[in-house]
Amino acid sequence: MKLGIIGGSGLYNVDGIKIIDKVTLETPFGNPSGDYIIGKVENTDIVFLPRHGEGHTISPSEINYRANIFGMKKLGVTHILAISAVGSLRGELPPKDVVLIDQYIDRTKQSEKHTFFRDGIVGHIGFGDPICNDFKDFVFKFAEEAMEKEYSNVNPASRPKAVKNGTYVNMEGPAFSTKAESKLYKSWGIDVVGMTSLAEAKLSREAEICYCTAAMVTDFDSWHPDHDNVTVDMVVKTMESNIKIAKEIIINTAKYFSNIKKVCSCNSALKYAVMTAPEKISAKTRKDLAPIIGKYFR
Repeated sequence: MKLGIIGGSGLYNVDGIKIIDKVTLETPFGNPSGDYIIGKVENTDIVFLPRHGEGHTISPSEINYRANIFGMKKLGVTHILAISAVGSLRGELPPKDVVLIDQYIDRTKQSEKHTFFRDGIVGHIGFGDPICNDFKDFVFKFAEEAMEKEYSNVNPASRPKAVKNGTYVNMEGPAFSTKAESKLYKSWGIDVVGMTSLAEAKLSREAEICYCTAAMVTDFDSWHPDHDNVTVDMVVKTMESNIKIAKEIIINTAKYFSNIKKVCSCNSALKYAVMTAPEKISAKTRKDLAPIIGKYFR
């Protein structure tokens, strides 16, 4: 097994990863966000990629999600832990909380780019449970431990916490929500709002990679009457403490990664998903998608 890490806003490197190599990949879908950092944490093989590129040069709507996930698959990644900065839509989820996402709502305008199955091959993955629950439960333990360690001196009544489940609405961005949008999402019972995670979850399922997102709350979006509208400055200030927690979660997940269950349904997500008759799949498509569909179409 191999652990992939996708870094979010502010997370461009992880202390504690022994860097072995940097790999530049070309994919049938274009260029990934940057070089993949190949490394180790104790006995665990790590592949790290900051989704916004080095120095945060790639906007959420410009991220080449297909290339990023395809590259992870090509490098042998079996599990992806993604870090995502989000706004909270609930008063009981204040900034600095960490939410392990288990559901999504898509409000993007680019869903046609969130699949490998186009241009002559059709596939329909099951996505009722979009996160690998086995992997999420495993990561949650380390999220709880990281929060307890970091905030042990904080009054338990106001201590930032890890939350095991939450619904993430993926908006387009790059602008933050209007008040009307934020209040609408809140009325739907959604927990957090972000701009990046849904596409990764869909593509990881198509690539038969277990995926989990640790959503780091940076603000109250724009619905909260007692807080200013979200600004980059506000987000950055909260991110500084969130990043420390995120790195702790990543390192501890990596250290104990060999203890995770090795069998779940994610690694056979495509078994009955491809609808296209084998003889209708072109040689080019078979070659391009070999890391994804190769075990089913030889």
